[in-house]
Amino acid sequence: MRRWLPWLPLLAVVVVLAFAARELMKPADRTVYSAMIGKPMPDFTLAPLVPGKPGLDAAALRTGQPRLLNIFASWCIPCIAEAPQLMRLKAMGVPIDAIAIRDTGPAVSEFLQRYGDPYRAIGDDKVSEVQLSLGSSGVPETFIIDGAGRIVKQHVGDIRADDVDAIYQAWRRAK
Repeated sequence: MRRWLPWLPLLAVVVVLAFAARELMKPADRTVYSAMIGKPMPDFTLAPLVPGKPGLDAAALRTGQPRLLNIFASWCIPCIAEAPQLMRLKAMGVPIDAIAIRDTGPAVSEFLQRYGDPYRAIGDDKVSEVQLSLGSSGVPETFIIDGAGRIVKQHVGDIRADDVDAIYQAWRRAK
């Protein structure tokens, strides 16, 4: 037994280093999720941003029909990447409204013309006030809103092709 005693400190260091290495190799989840999940939409009214599209207010999200609320910006590269998936969800019958963050009407109009327009309404959130009240930490983010105007799910980041079916099913369950 005494032969092993001098080796115990080295063994302890090896165990600590192995534990630290394992933790360092595990990717950290730095995603910031909204505290509003399961809660009603905060009251807001946003002016229209592009010609031919209405603005958006919280009352429009409490009409009895579930929908997606997409937070986006024309200057956002991941928003471009998710545009085909939003068009696919629209083709599947999912109503989608949007809040444009710190953007301009001409830039959003050009974005919609170039990448497709899946939105029924687009509200102009000039200073990200509504975005922050939703607990959104960036663009793009998508919220599933049930028919009573309650936030039931949040998708952080761009919607990718392999996310579409899960988002569609979550929307169907929100009915």
